[in-house]
Amino acid sequence: IMLKKILSISGKPGLYKLISQGRNMLIVESLKEQKRMPAYAHEKILSLGDIAMYTEEGEVPLNEVMNSIKEKENGKLINIDLKKADSKVLSEYMKEILPTYDKDRVYVSDMKKLFSWYNLLVETNNDNFEKEETK
Repeated sequence: IMLKKILSISGKPGLYKLISQGRNMLIVESLKEQKRMPAYAHEKILSLGDIAMYTEEGEVPLNEVMNSIKEKENGKLINIDLKKADSKVLSEYMKEILPTYDKDRVYVSDMKKLFSWYNLLVETNNDNFEKEETK
């Protein structure tokens, strides 16, 4: 499944797969619990396909960053305890996968979110991070 169909919903933990669209709402399924539920227009819903990371040269699409992690980890999970890791550990890792990331605009909270999303996508076999073909 492509990142375009994977959603982050503000205030809800984890990631969601877009199942269908209704009037004023989406039907989504949690990747981890595989429970379906409505997500409404007033909730802040982001498609992972629309997210990019700031670098010194501009922005890099999330799928490229995810691919970089996947290569580094050989498709396995990131072996960092995200609850305990300090900012030094996280920024060192970030430097390895995206050497030119913008240190003023990419926060530790962004890194934690990125790494936890990556792990969740790998755990749930949603780790095809290739660029979508636009037909």
